[in-house]
Amino acid sequence: MARLNIILPAMGEGVIEATINKWLVKEGAEVKEDDPIAEVATDKVDSEIPAPTTGIIIELKATEGSVVKVGDAIAVIENKVEMRPEEVKKVDQEVERIRETISAAREEKKEVIQVSGEMKSRTPSGKFLSPLVRNIASHEGISYSELDKVTGTGMDGRITRDDILKLLSDRKNKSSEPEKKIDKVVLSSASQEDEVIEMDRVRKLIAEHMVMSKRTSPHVTSFIDADVTRMVAWRNSVKDKFLGREGEKLTLTPIFIDAAARALNDFPMINVSVDGNNIIKRKNINIGMATALPDGNLIVPVIRNANEKNLTGLARAVNDLAERARSNKLKPDEITGGTFTITNFGSYNNLSGTPIINQPQAAILGTGAVRKMPAVIETPDGDMIGIRQIMILSLSYDHRVIDGALAGRFLNRIKGILENYTPDPV
Repeated sequence: MARLNIILPAMGEGVIEATINKWLVKEGAEVKEDDPIAEVATDKVDSEIPAPTTGIIIELKATEGSVVKVGDAIAVIENKVEMRPEEVKKVDQEVERIRETISAAREEKKEVIQVSGEMKSRTPSGKFLSPLVRNIASHEGISYSELDKVTGTGMDGRITRDDILKLLSDRKNKSSEPEKKIDKVVLSSASQEDEVIEMDRVRKLIAEHMVMSKRTSPHVTSFIDADVTRMVAWRNSVKDKFLGREGEKLTLTPIFIDAAARALNDFPMINVSVDGNNIIKRKNINIGMATALPDGNLIVPVIRNANEKNLTGLARAVNDLAERARSNKLKPDEITGGTFTITNFGSYNNLSGTPIINQPQAAILGTGAVRKMPAVIETPDGDMIGIRQIMILSLSYDHRVIDGALAGRFLNRIKGILENYTPDPV
């Protein structure tokens, strides 16, 4: 028999720790390979940890509610037979993923040093500031005068990480005091018929992300309408054949993603993000699709390298990710790394909207409902009125790096692709 530590695997880009929400097994339980043994939560997604091999759970090293770092052992499993070659390979792959996570953490450390280098190492009164303290101060907008007022608890009165975090905590508590008083007034004025609902963890994260995005990027939204009569007719003519052959439904979403991927390939300066005073032009086109969950919350799974997939591949990816999103079975790395996002207002028969940018991206496309409408049709014999399938497209973009002209050309390109949609043969 062999004993094996079950470690917390890499949980996605930028994630270094997770909370053990619930153990799904007890010590002494027999499990099969890939059986879920624990539910964990990060600041990005809830997920399940599978058993790496068949065996018996000997020890649970982490308690429910505890925070565990990536690479730490959370349990011990004993298998009855020696590990097969494929199991050894699987463990080796997981170790490699963790090495990549550690490598990413080292890159973050380099960034800390780079950012901290932009501040002086001492305050006007002569207090020494370590690179870590300077990095936090730079990101949080703490001035030298504020730092001078801090009584350092480190050696020779140095300001430590804990000192500056306490300063931030005190600042936050002080700024939130009036808000708390208002909350009490609101709650006290609520009638017995009113229901007070506390936000769940995911809703709090969404709220913080949305507020951060509006605070970070100056949002501008442009609109354009598209006559998608040909596209809708083509899709209706092939959807039954597509379902029979591929076993997949052909919705409008993969068509929208296909059009956006083509347009991003033509206008790469939309596929960017901002890092300080630098613009990062993303090599890969990874498109996120905003997906509503049964509990009313929202998640954005990502289709990587969408420009390299044909319509069949996109349809498979869309259906698979949407289904697993609604059943809470997405992997952490499937909701990270997006470079552009699409949100479909038309799913609920809404005409249009002004979506909020999914940071750190620079733009997001909103697709409205497709409706039959009277429209002017230009013909060689003159203009005429006809019934056409019309939809409204909206593009919210970060005006720091995307101007109206570029956004307008990009939006018009998507319109042109959809109005003359010619996918690979289906």
